[in-house]
Amino acid sequence: MSKKVSLPYPLFPTYVELKEFEFEDYPQLAEFIQQTPWWKTQWQWGKSFLLYTGRNKSIHTYDRFRNEIEKFILWSCLVKQTPIDELRKADILEYADYCWQPPVNWIGTSNQERFKLENGYFTINTSWRPFKIQASKSQQIKDIDKKKYRPSQQTLTATFTAIVVFYNYLMGEELCYGNPAHIAKKDCRHFINDAQVKEVKRLSADQWQYLFDTALEMANEDPVYERNLFVIAALKTLFLRISELSERANWSPIMGHFWQDDDENWWLKVFGKGRKLRDITVPPAFLRFLTRYRNARGLSNLPTMNENTVLVEKIRGQGGMTSRHLRRLVQHVFDRAFDKMKQIEGENRALKLKEATTHWLRHTGASMEVERGRALKDLSEDLGHASMATTDTIYVQSENKMRAESGKKRKVD
Repeated sequence: MSKKVSLPYPLFPTYVELKEFEFEDYPQLAEFIQQTPWWKTQWQWGKSFLLYTGRNKSIHTYDRFRNEIEKFILWSCLVKQTPIDELRKADILEYADYCWQPPVNWIGTSNQERFKLENGYFTINTSWRPFKIQASKSQQIKDIDKKKYRPSQQTLTATFTAIVVFYNYLMGEELCYGNPAHIAKKDCRHFINDAQVKEVKRLSADQWQYLFDTALEMANEDPVYERNLFVIAALKTLFLRISELSERANWSPIMGHFWQDDDENWWLKVFGKGRKLRDITVPPAFLRFLTRYRNARGLSNLPTMNENTVLVEKIRGQGGMTSRHLRRLVQHVFDRAFDKMKQIEGENRALKLKEATTHWLRHTGASMEVERGRALKDLSEDLGHASMATTDTIYVQSENKMRAESGKKRKVD
């Protein structure tokens, strides 16, 4: 069979457009995937999987998986010329080699939209490519050597993750009867066995203190910042992801999600990663900040059972806040805390406050709990980890600290 490779075409539009997809609206794409009878089947499998991903995960996850599944289907159709359900372990390793050094006509130098709306039809953007090489704005495209393209370990991991999940989905739909990507991953020669010391992205105790003191100061000076203080305290103390405080299509955090059991212990019900509900322990020390925030909104000290008040409300308009808006609140305090710590202790000691994201607060709170000796099992359940091993891998750094301390005793002379 001929191995002649055509120029790759984009296969899938945005999630919103894919939900309403009709072939007559994409005449070029329809012509492309109908070149060979089984290509359309592969495309349909990809469409079904991506719609499932967009419906059950997030738009970000959809976009990430779309990039990988699109490349994989294009490779199976144009390069390998073999249906996905007939690929074996050796084929997946061959695909990994392809991703490691794709042909230059599969590599782009800028982000490009896949389709353009022209005269009522979606036409293919011929500048789009499945792979992308980073280029600075000052660098001319003609000066870029695409042969130097190399995916990072993170990119290669994302590629395998997407294909493994794709095959698992196809197996669940009884379209495939094995997962060659899962078997191939451990034998991929491009993965580097990483034995480096992993540093958790967190704030030091001093940096956290500056952030907390800044948020407290802002709230004491102006009640409008009580919301900022509450969000920062919740992210750190309750180990929340920013999405778990935000308004989403299938979940609205409310004050009634705080609840008290028969022993007067407080809990917070959270809709988290993997569409799982979990209850997080709420320490008495946090209740002071919950009370402050509620009082600033004209509410009673503590929530009542089944209270439907929005947990973190917009100042203008109705309803809860999106993740993007919540990040802005936190970033405002990060910026002020950085300026304050920089003036007092110098830029180097304050630098992490400039680099930090909202997720660092979750890591900071969890790391501090490990350091104070809290049971790993209890911490793991509050974090919402699937297993204690995940918590151990991410947060337990005690052995590395002992190793670093013992290493200081080495002599030169």
